[in-house]
Amino acid sequence: MKKYTNTGSKDTRSGFGAGMTELGQKNENVVALCADLIGSLKFDDFKKNHPERFFQIGIAEANMIGIAAGLTIGGKIPFTGTFANFSTGRVYDQIRQSVAYSEKNVKICASHAGLTLGEDGATHQILEDIGLMKMLPGMTVINTCDYNQTKAATLALADHHGPAYLRFGRPVVPNFMPADEPFVIGKAIVLSEGSDVTIIATGHLVWEALIAAEALEAKGISAEVINIHTIKPLDEEAILKSLAKTKCIVTAEEHNILGGLGESVSRVLALNSPAPQEFVAVNDSFGESGTPEQLMEKYKLNNQAIVEAVERVMKRK
Repeated sequence: MKKYTNTGSKDTRSGFGAGMTELGQKNENVVALCADLIGSLKFDDFKKNHPERFFQIGIAEANMIGIAAGLTIGGKIPFTGTFANFSTGRVYDQIRQSVAYSEKNVKICASHAGLTLGEDGATHQILEDIGLMKMLPGMTVINTCDYNQTKAATLALADHHGPAYLRFGRPVVPNFMPADEPFVIGKAIVLSEGSDVTIIATGHLVWEALIAAEALEAKGISAEVINIHTIKPLDEEAILKSLAKTKCIVTAEEHNILGGLGESVSRVLALNSPAPQEFVAVNDSFGESGTPEQLMEKYKLNNQAIVEAVERVMKRK
């Protein structure tokens, strides 16, 4: 099994900030809009270096989406930034009408997604945003796993024409993807090859999947780990190719079990090759206040939960 090493833990939102800094230097059409969260979204360098291309909208997220849609008409590439809850749930109507339906080239960038927002609690911990966004026609949905991949995805989105949703997080997490790993929208990355079970993970659960694969290897179980960073369009070819070997799948995500990656994978299986699948996800509930570590353990979103899911799914083969 190929080994990935934590080269130094970082927060994924800083990867977004680094990507925006680089885009500011490379592409004069890139503009940034923020809803009163410059520090949280790591927009500081972009604002400092390109004040004429930075727009502080304030606590007016719906207005921010409308302005972003308008900016695309003049050829600009707007990146909007706020918490995931306010990036999607609060402004869903504006995204649906002004961005998705109108096919505007807006990049909706969302930090503090999922349970790992932590102590701010359920009102801020959106767990249904992937479902909301993937159901919009033409919307690309990306959920990155670490600092390096978030930076790479940010850069890639500037060259991708069309509405897109980029989801990342607040906490410091292992940074293990190579800095030079190509980021191809819609193309999954096989992190380790295996023959007994396929583990398909996204976001913060990718590292947990790698830890689980090592634990399973010690038990004599060969796990193939796939990093699905693009949930829409989904790399169906990679899923089915792995399934042909392993005959069963576990999906892992920091999202509601309804509407997320797991359901997208289930659709692929149902239409092409029905097979046993187990889900590691939040079981149709809201979150609560706590540290990221406490919440991931309570809601069973860690490597141990993935190991247990593998053991269950293999009994169904």
